[in-house]
Amino acid sequence: MIREIVVYPDKRLKLVSREVEEFNSVLHELLDDMYETMVQSSGVGLAAIQVGVDQRVLIINEPDENDTQRKENTLEMINPVIIERSGATKYQEGCLSVPGYYDEVERYKYVKVEYSDRHGQSHTIEDDGFLAIAMQHEMDHLDGKVFVEKLSFTKRKRFEKDWKKRHKAS
Repeated sequence: MIREIVVYPDKRLKLVSREVEEFNSVLHELLDDMYETMVQSSGVGLAAIQVGVDQRVLIINEPDENDTQRKENTLEMINPVIIERSGATKYQEGCLSVPGYYDEVERYKYVKVEYSDRHGQSHTIEDDGFLAIAMQHEMDHLDGKVFVEKLSFTKRKRFEKDWKKRHKAS
């Protein structure tokens, strides 16, 4: 089922998400709905809070070389925690909750993350490429942060002004 995406500046995006304690059919349905919603919206990542559910759940699905996102390639991360990080990099980011806006954000170049899958099994993943950026971006959502909050003061002010103007017109 496609769920509605929560759009900035909705206050729900500021919520710090709760740990998942039950790995059951309700969680599985949420993950499946998040996948459908993300693909429908042409996204590569989605945190549960972006569909109004304040649980520490996120998904990432990088398109393959044919620009296809197959469900079996979806990385489902429940209760993720960064256990190692290093370096710095800048990457042009966008967000389904801030549609149509992109800007460069500084993040760690390398991260190692512990998480559980939909069945409660523990995993560790590490990356120093696009996946590292995506994991950090989605994990920020779990802590009530949106990528525009990482912009410099000047860029943030410009974004706020443009965003208000654009949404007043619509």
